[in-house]
Amino acid sequence: MEILVALIPMFAWGSIGLVSGKLGGDANQQTLGMTIGAFVFSLIVFFVTMPAIDGKVIIIGLLSGLCWAVGQNGQFHGMKHLGVSVGLPLSTGMQLILNTVAGAIFFAEWTQTRDYLLGICALVLLVIGAYLTARQDGEHAPETDNKMLDFPKGLRALISSTIGYGAYTIIITWAGIDPLAIILPQSIGMLIGASLFALRKTTVDRYVWKNTLSGLLWGVGNVCMLITVQQVGLAVGFSLSQMGIIISTLGGIFILGEKKTKKELRYVVIGCLLVIIGGVLLGYMKTA
Repeated sequence: MEILVALIPMFAWGSIGLVSGKLGGDANQQTLGMTIGAFVFSLIVFFVTMPAIDGKVIIIGLLSGLCWAVGQNGQFHGMKHLGVSVGLPLSTGMQLILNTVAGAIFFAEWTQTRDYLLGICALVLLVIGAYLTARQDGEHAPETDNKMLDFPKGLRALISSTIGYGAYTIIITWAGIDPLAIILPQSIGMLIGASLFALRKTTVDRYVWKNTLSGLLWGVGNVCMLITVQQVGLAVGFSLSQMGIIISTLGGIFILGEKKTKKELRYVVIGCLLVIIGGVLLGYMKTA
């Protein structure tokens, strides 16, 4: 059951890039709309569950939410410059390295030699898989509708995104707070951060409101990811949640129409298979 819950973020988060790509809007509009949707979701969960919230929960929640806003805004900018089928796999690989190392070393989630052997093998498979799904054929670049392809800008955006996302998950794991209690103050921090990014740059128009749908998807994935991290640890829980690159990569090609050469399609298939094998290996670590 733990693994089934851990896979929900894969489908929810893996669909976000596709949904936001279809809904339209710039990166700031997408981030703001997404945070509004996440805030609405957190309000519903709060009034249904009525968890206890104290000062620590509020502070940690606000801080993690602000860090998330940095991560998500950077990721949207990265996808605008690189395309969903390239930007999201690269972002995933960078996050996997940071969070898996943090979970294994700083939180001592790997205690036996077997954990390190299986964990490192799984991480290598996931990172190679993410790299292959994003690999380009020579100088070829995927065709997207935004006409903003720029690898250096996209990479810089993803580096800032990785730092923000890493801080968001590491802070929550370190604090050990009830996932149902933290999501409301966290969503408020997200909304504040997104508003700062959008300040004087973005008008609240139909693209913002349409992107609230991606926020609802994110909220479902976030709750399940936080619950999973408490149950199986950051290294395994976060890694499983990032298997959504399979959905985002294939969706970017077949739904958003991002073009790939035959060689690139072979890379994508091999990369997706490696991600699946790596995810299965992580699941085995918690059952063996």
